[in-house]
Amino acid sequence: MHVFETKHTIAHPADDMFRLVADVESYPRFLPLCEELRLRRRERRDGKEALIATMTVGYKLIRESFTTEVILDADAHTIVVHYLDGPFSFLENRWRFLSLTPRSCEVDFCIAYSFRSRLLERLMGGLFDKAVRKYADAFETRANAVYGASPASPASQQ
Repeated sequence: MHVFETKHTIAHPADDMFRLVADVESYPRFLPLCEELRLRRRERRDGKEALIATMTVGYKLIRESFTTEVILDADAHTIVVHYLDGPFSFLENRWRFLSLTPRSCEVDFCIAYSFRSRLLERLMGGLFDKAVRKYADAFETRANAVYGASPASPASQQ
């Protein structure tokens, strides 16, 4: 099983980062390997929003789609993703956004996954691993594009 976790400070408020990551329909515009994302269902459950989405990832001639359930908890600033169907034997990820100052937050991102097929693991495993390691940076770059780059680093805003 592959596991990747990162925490770092971003010069954007927790609310903004939560909304940005929750906007799954925008992922094909900026997320590495993401070619398409189809939102299949959106509903309210216990004060949280639940999405069922299918993402297609690809590189050169390889294309794979997988479906996940995404639980958005705006009050707790958390997003949890559970695997439903596709080429993995396991996939789960979580985002947490902790407010540090009115203009900065700590982003905590964790993903764990394993491919169902050894062949797919050999073909896509290393590439997917590299892409996953770039996800947090891709979201920070997207935040700078959407909300504007902060003139000061998060540490100087505290």
